Amino acid sequence: MNYILYGTSACHLCEEAEAIIHPIQQRLGLMLQKIDIAESDTLIAEYGTRIPVLYCKITMQSLEWPFDESKLMQFINAQ
Repeated sequence: MNYILYGTSACHLCEEAEAIIHPIQQRLGLMLQKIDIAESDTLIAEYGTRIPVLYCKITMQSLEWPFDESKLMQFINAQ
């Protein structure tokens, strides 16, 4: 899994982010792990006001909301 999507359930912004990410994930075969920040006080403290956040484990860079398909592709291609 090269990418982590930090979010939480019942988050409409997280659902919007997933709708943007999913087709690109399928097309490019990206390995994506979804982590619900509500399961960790540490993650809530770090990401609570910023979700959804897409994190690349290879570059240790993050793409924070808001993003669209164009910004997502720029983020992926910079890896």
